[in-house]
Amino acid sequence: MSTKSLDRIETLTRNLEVSNVIRLKDAADLLGVSEMTVRRDVAACENIFTYMGGYITLKSPAAGGLGYIMDRERGAHTDLKRAACQIAARYIKAGDTIFLDCGTTIPYLANALPENRDITVVCYSINVAEILCKKPGLRVIMLGGMYHASSASFADSNSVNAILNLNINTAFMSAGGVNISRGVSCSNPHEVDIKQAVLDTAANKILVVDSTKFNVIKPMLFAKLGQFDMICTDPQCDPDLAGKTGCPLICE
Repeated sequence: MSTKSLDRIETLTRNLEVSNVIRLKDAADLLGVSEMTVRRDVAACENIFTYMGGYITLKSPAAGGLGYIMDRERGAHTDLKRAACQIAARYIKAGDTIFLDCGTTIPYLANALPENRDITVVCYSINVAEILCKKPGLRVIMLGGMYHASSASFADSNSVNAILNLNINTAFMSAGGVNISRGVSCSNPHEVDIKQAVLDTAANKILVVDSTKFNVIKPMLFAKLGQFDMICTDPQCDPDLAGKTGCPLICE
């Protein structure tokens, strides 16, 4: 690798340690080279960078950046999240167009998706997209917009407009809290418009949450339980909740 390439990689790495993510075009402007040159540099250093949907990130970003967001809950209730997602995966059919929400649960569903089944997946978070793009036979639509490190996702008004023009068969939604009387909530304001647009558009809506999310209330309310066709959770869910959610509760 030439000295110029090494200098560009060092500059790009320093920038990403601060910003966590950068558009390919902005990286080219920063380095004073073409977008193709940046892509070649990134491809030559796949152990350092991740390129996804026109954006570049570090595989091991600085603390507080994307790596922190993706790792902070990775070990939290892993078995429960995986169990809920394995149940949810039963409701994916060949030829479907599905939506996968952001969060730390949905990547387990992305991993469980069947390959080569003519499935189109709409998503807006990096950690979900990274899994999907490695699966053969999937079409992936990555929504764009401003990057939000709090959920490793992209969102803006254009994302909402894009959703409204899609024919989504089934939406698999995540949540930070599920409360019988108050409804379904999340922590991040930028997720609300995306989630509500999907709920307005999708033919079928499935909430995918592990049992620790029940009786929890997060700051941003985005739906009532009655807006979902079913809830997929894990076998440790309190069986008494089954008659209170207003929609089927699937836990085994």
